[in-house]
Amino acid sequence: MSARRIVVLGRQGAGKGTQCALLVESTGIVHVSTGDMLRAAVAAGTELGQKADAVMKAGELVSDEIMIGIVAERLAEADIMEHGVLLDGFPRTPSQADALEEILHGQGVELDAAINIDVPIEEVTARMMARGREDDTAEGIARRLELYEQQTAPLLQWFADHNKLVVVDGLGTEDEIFARIEAIL
Repeated sequence: MSARRIVVLGRQGAGKGTQCALLVESTGIVHVSTGDMLRAAVAAGTELGQKADAVMKAGELVSDEIMIGIVAERLAEADIMEHGVLLDGFPRTPSQADALEEILHGQGVELDAAINIDVPIEEVTARMMARGREDDTAEGIARRLELYEQQTAPLLQWFADHNKLVVVDGLGTEDEIFARIEAIL
């Protein structure tokens, strides 16, 4: 499989982390989450990393401008140029998706797909309740899922409009879901 550029989407509790780990293992693609990118940029002391660090220490959200810059830096690194990338947590908005498209275009490549691991709200709620994390109260979960729906619907539409959206049934065993993803790729 040549170097692929893939965005992974799905509600909290949909199994994105598990499926990303399986894809990394089977393809050698580089899994990059927004949090990992931010921490790496801060640790490397890049100009954007220093800006992001100051913003996070002030308890603010990192701006699109800084986040896009950090993503652009990361996507230009040798491991991703060679093996491709599985983006987890970016883009979060249509404007970030536009920026991603521009970054990739500048590299002479394009996004291969945006995979949405689709699991019904009732199921992800049950999964998160079963995890037993302190912040996984019924109210907290409902609020996070509501925010996800509001923020992600326009993004899913963006990917659909650009013929990049692939919806995968997220119900079943880890292996069954992975087989569906592999069949698409």
